[in-house]
Amino acid sequence: MKIGNTVVSYLIGFGFLLAIAAQAQSRSGLPDFTELVEDTAGVVVNISTSKPTRVQRGLPPGMDIPGFPKDGPFGDFFQRFFGEQGEGGGESFNSRSLGSGFIISDDGYVITNHHVVKDAEEIIVKLSDRRMLVAELVGSDPRSDIALLKLDASDLPTAQLGTSEDVRVGQWVLAIGSPFGFDASVTAGIVSAKGRSLPSENYVPFIQTDVAINPGNSGSPLFDLDGNVIGINSQIYTRSGGFMGLSFAIPIEVAVDVVDQLKTHGFVSRGWLGVYIQEVTMELAQSFGMDKPAGALVAKILPGSPAEDTDLEVGDIILGYNGEEIESSAALPVMVGQTKVGETVKLKVMRDGKTRIVKLKIGQLPDKDQVLASQDDPEEEQTDTVLGLSLRALSEQETETMKLDKGGLVVLDVQGDPAKFAGIRKGDVIQMVNGKPVDTVGDFKALVENLPAGKYVSLLVQRPQGPEFLAMRIPEKP
Repeated sequence: MKIGNTVVSYLIGFGFLLAIAAQAQSRSGLPDFTELVEDTAGVVVNISTSKPTRVQRGLPPGMDIPGFPKDGPFGDFFQRFFGEQGEGGGESFNSRSLGSGFIISDDGYVITNHHVVKDAEEIIVKLSDRRMLVAELVGSDPRSDIALLKLDASDLPTAQLGTSEDVRVGQWVLAIGSPFGFDASVTAGIVSAKGRSLPSENYVPFIQTDVAINPGNSGSPLFDLDGNVIGINSQIYTRSGGFMGLSFAIPIEVAVDVVDQLKTHGFVSRGWLGVYIQEVTMELAQSFGMDKPAGALVAKILPGSPAEDTDLEVGDIILGYNGEEIESSAALPVMVGQTKVGETVKLKVMRDGKTRIVKLKIGQLPDKDQVLASQDDPEEEQTDTVLGLSLRALSEQETETMKLDKGGLVVLDVQGDPAKFAGIRKGDVIQMVNGKPVDTVGDFKALVENLPAGKYVSLLVQRPQGPEFLAMRIPEKP
């Protein structure tokens, strides 16, 4: 009996020890960043810039276009295109801004964000040992938001560059930067997603994290737990101006490629197709007869581009690029941008429910053009309402002034719920319905009047920022 009690006591004690060990192991599973910070903090720098700033008083000239009524049908179009502008003078002064960066070579090369040093007259880098050095701007790339600086220094601590390819969603990451000017501030979080595409940076597959990034953190390194730099913190999503849990970092491979080109050529070369693309939503997939969303939808083919002289057409859905499947439209610009200029590639394209192969030679991505427009008073033309949309055909002058390759229908008013739900706005210009061009309201009516209720129809819409396909559900007839 005593032996039995002793055995039970041993078992209880052993179980208690196992529980304590399990708890200790659980606690040890949480990362301790102290050694990581001690090993890496020296490579992080504070960057301050001085740049000319002009304060506008009142509205600068340009919005009041002669003969163009602000409350006309194109008022919304041009307001979204130009933003709020008006008349008045202003005064200039030098403003200072803050950012972060990190040292990548012991002879003084530093990586930061393009927007940190944009238009800067002077760039001052503060090292971890509190030395203040004037930096030379080697080069800057707006599309990737990467800039390369050079310091006149030697024997500097350098960051260990890793790879983002092996980064896993959910893993711990850490950032060191200068939010609001507070040097060497450490913050940590996890990887929320990979390969994110943002409207402002189509050539960067961002790493999304929940690391707290605030003004002054831009350009700071994103470390993994081994102390490797896997990304450069670039921007956040916010509605308040502060951190809201959504941060985006540029993969280190993208930065290294940009830096190598800036060092060698002073500029960055990227491949170019010459098309505007957009995501294929479930509604658009249904309108094109697809079982599920996939690929990149061609919304526009630019004149003079590599795509113009091929069989590629507006409304095509690019499903593959050189043998690689395209699950999302965000993947295509990255693939194209990394392709060598002059290389011939094969595009797997779906059109009218059938797939085909289109070959084309990759061109050199040109600089972004500044597009300005003005609008004369439109001629009075007949309007009509179809599917809750008040429509009027564009005149030839309007088509030419707006630099459109063909005519279309301007949306004067949006009344029906299906049209509003589809995202159609006043001032939009509808150019195609289910892949067919529309020049008159009659064309629009003929293409939609016999479609059954509940079916989705695809609309190619022109907006100031470019073309976009929208999917609208055909409403029940009254």
